[in-house]
Amino acid sequence: MSRRTDLLQRRSFLNQCGGASAILAFSELGVFGQLPRVSAEEARLEHKDVRFDDDIEPLVRLLEETPRDRVVETFAQKVRGGTSYREVLAALLLAGVRNVQPRPSVGFKFHAVLVVNSAHLASLASSEGDRWLPIFWALDYFKSAQAQDVKEGDWTMGAVDESSVPAPDQARDAFIRAMDRWDVEAADAAVAGLVRSAGANEIFELMAHYGCRDFRSIGHKAIFVANGFRTLQCIGWRYAEPVLRSLTYALLNHNGEPNPSTSDLEADRAFRVTEDLVKQIDSKWNGGKIDSAAAGAHLSSLRDATPEQAVRETASLIQSGVHPQSIIDALFLSAGEMLMQQPGIVALHSSTSTNAMQYAFRTASDPKLRLRLLFQNAAFIPHFRDAMKSRGKVADKKIDQLEPSSGSVGQGGAASIFDAISQDRQSASRTAMEFLSTAGHAEQMMAAARQLVFLKGNDSHDYKFSSAVLEDYYAITPEFRNRYLAASTYLLPGSADRNNGLVDRIRATLG
Repeated sequence: MSRRTDLLQRRSFLNQCGGASAILAFSELGVFGQLPRVSAEEARLEHKDVRFDDDIEPLVRLLEETPRDRVVETFAQKVRGGTSYREVLAALLLAGVRNVQPRPSVGFKFHAVLVVNSAHLASLASSEGDRWLPIFWALDYFKSAQAQDVKEGDWTMGAVDESSVPAPDQARDAFIRAMDRWDVEAADAAVAGLVRSAGANEIFELMAHYGCRDFRSIGHKAIFVANGFRTLQCIGWRYAEPVLRSLTYALLNHNGEPNPSTSDLEADRAFRVTEDLVKQIDSKWNGGKIDSAAAGAHLSSLRDATPEQAVRETASLIQSGVHPQSIIDALFLSAGEMLMQQPGIVALHSSTSTNAMQYAFRTASDPKLRLRLLFQNAAFIPHFRDAMKSRGKVADKKIDQLEPSSGSVGQGGAASIFDAISQDRQSASRTAMEFLSTAGHAEQMMAAARQLVFLKGNDSHDYKFSSAVLEDYYAITPEFRNRYLAASTYLLPGSADRNNGLVDRIRATLG
């Protein structure tokens, strides 16, 4: 094992970035304040462990060292003492990237990192009284992931090899070269140089490019790109270096395979088709016509296409003058349909990865990258469909045939949907279609869903999935929105599901 590889399994990050960030104002809760600073004596010590800036390091250490059965009470005390929402969110993300390895897959225990933005989105969309619940749930969840990582070898990321960090004018090229070669050591040094010299938007677009290039880890690479950057928008760009070093390490995961740059592996083939087609499409590709019939036809074609065929068919629609929104509608409907056919982990990730790539599509400015994201999102759909086949029966259900029930909502309102979920999810989807036919009912259903996730959610996927599908309702053409949200009932919690118990503990602790 090389010195650099060994260092990647020891603790240390440099956090030397500055920059503006979006400020999340929770002043009405009275929780902003200052954290205790590290003593001069401690600061002079030479640390092999990762060290963050003095304003956040004590809080990160507190999270790492507090036992799981005390973390809720300990952080409730910090909040009462003036620790802000942003500080807690920053500590949560930084503790995750410092302590949890995105290996052997960018998933499993690494969901402690991936779920941070989902918890944040749930918090933003919640009432004032519930805003802390997702964050405290995530604190508790981090402790379980940390314990799992300890069992698997107690991995932590090592210090940057400063002698290998490229000069500012060479960092971008060095990063691209290392990523194209799947060179972990060179990419780690290059991304440190890149963060210290380039802007956030430039780096986001590079990461989005590599986040969509392969299907390994069932979409988690794209999810980490979107969720990592979205959380940085809240906590501040000065924390970018450790987060993006972790992201780079995750993007280069190809566990158990030869180097993809010198191999012909299934996970990479669609991207090569994408790269060829992106070069052939002119700059006017984004000016087509929204066509619901084309969306329906593309939904149908994606049911049987290979990943490479999905890319070619998407390109053909673009070249024929179809607006990207109609393709996006087909992608979301495909993801929703998979939920109906096999409610489970694979279908869930078809929704969360589509959410991530569509966020990147909306955020990126480079037209070629946006086209690349659209094509690769289409390629992922057949990958997910194939993955479901290995997990058991795939039901013959089609989202475009989902019809509303007749009069089953009655006086129960949104509660009727979630009562039905615990009994019969197919019936619940039809009840949801009926309920959503009235203007304003979507927000009622989404608010009820969030409350039940707080009460019933036991897994990171409950937050990841709900945050994604509830956000994406408004990313879909109105004609198709209700079908997509109704299909989510196949995985949303029901009112009769067992409570997780953590919410009562959090509420009692916070008073």
